[in-house]
Amino acid sequence: MAPGRGSPPHLRRWRLRAGDRTDMCGPGRNRVRRTHAPDVGPVGDASMPASRSIGGRFMRNPLLVMLDWWLRRYWAADPARLGAALRGTPVTLITGASEGIGLALARRFAAAGHSVVLVARRADLLEKVAAELRGSHGVEAIALPLDLALPDAVERIAAALAERQLYVDVLVNNAGLGLAGPFLNHDPAEIDRLLNVNVKVATALMRRFLPDMCVRGRGGVLNVSSLGGYAPGPYQAAYYASRGYLIALTRALGFETRGQGVRVAVVAPGPVNTRFHARMGADNSLYRWLIPAGTPEGVARAAWRGFRWGKRVIMPGLLAWPMALAMHVTPAVILVPLMGMLLQQRGDDARR
Repeated sequence: MAPGRGSPPHLRRWRLRAGDRTDMCGPGRNRVRRTHAPDVGPVGDASMPASRSIGGRFMRNPLLVMLDWWLRRYWAADPARLGAALRGTPVTLITGASEGIGLALARRFAAAGHSVVLVARRADLLEKVAAELRGSHGVEAIALPLDLALPDAVERIAAALAERQLYVDVLVNNAGLGLAGPFLNHDPAEIDRLLNVNVKVATALMRRFLPDMCVRGRGGVLNVSSLGGYAPGPYQAAYYASRGYLIALTRALGFETRGQGVRVAVVAPGPVNTRFHARMGADNSLYRWLIPAGTPEGVARAAWRGFRWGKRVIMPGLLAWPMALAMHVTPAVILVPLMGMLLQQRGDDARR
């Protein structure tokens, strides 16, 4: 393929000038002679222009084209690995996709033309969501009922994808569990389950699928965390710690994979009106009354927009950034008791 073939005219001259430039093939790696990249976008089919795939089914945004090339500034094709990494059909894998933020994100990605694989425990609800996405958006939507707390959950997902000849182009780590109440009152098995889903599985899925994304020079990971990850959380200690882990891991991996064409982002919303708080037993906590709650659709809209534009940390809502800044600058001697007051359960739930 000649340099620039298939590119928009306003980028062709830039590619011809930059095609023989010497760059780093990945930060901190040995210098190599850069060759022009194949005409692939960060998300979608290998023949799809970059801006069209990440921006949506019909979007051709020149700014997104430029952004995609900047995100791939250190990427160099490895022919020995690229063919295998592109074998199959690209999909977006979304965990916890049966309701709440996961469902809203599934609708967002499907509306943009992404084929989706939906993972959650409830098979009946998941099948309904898949049928809705197929009917509303005309995309392939596959329901994969699975309990992510199982020890072999990641292997089961990989096997199901291989059986259908699919590969993960975008990974959305949305599944999460919460525990409210004093840490010493929690059953150790409940804590293990929370850590398996919130930490171990999310990490293992990234380790499994992110390397091939870097080989392809496109795709990405969108992790769903919480604003609570920026502070200690008395009475939700394990949950808050797991959310902080995901934020820190995302920031680190985003730095390690910079310039390789992949988007690595985390969305950290405040309280959201879903059943999550009730299931974890936190509906009687003071923060549920004092802090305005967002909607799953609002979080998904902000997450999709931020992910598309290459943001590393996405905070939906007007209050999120001021709250994160306040938690960052407030001394721990003040912050921890304040968080404890907000998170402590009230009424009957507090005495369980």
